[in-house]
Amino acid sequence: MSETRSDAGLSIFGRLALFLRQVVAELRKVIWPTRKELVTYTIVVIVFVTIMAGIVAGLDYIFTRGVLLIFG
Repeated sequence: MSETRSDAGLSIFGRLALFLRQVVAELRKVIWPTRKELVTYTIVVIVFVTIMAGIVAGLDYIFTRGVLLIFG
């Protein structure tokens, strides 16, 4: 497969440097959350994961009791 891009003739180090420059350029475009937003998002995630873990644990308990009731 032939490459038609301009970086086709670059060495591995040249391609790595180009990749890193592109990564930095993309990171500059990111809108980073404020500290308040970050704390809010973190709390939301922790609460959601805790609720989901509780639901899964509850269902596990119910199904375990059901299986023990049926199969002894």
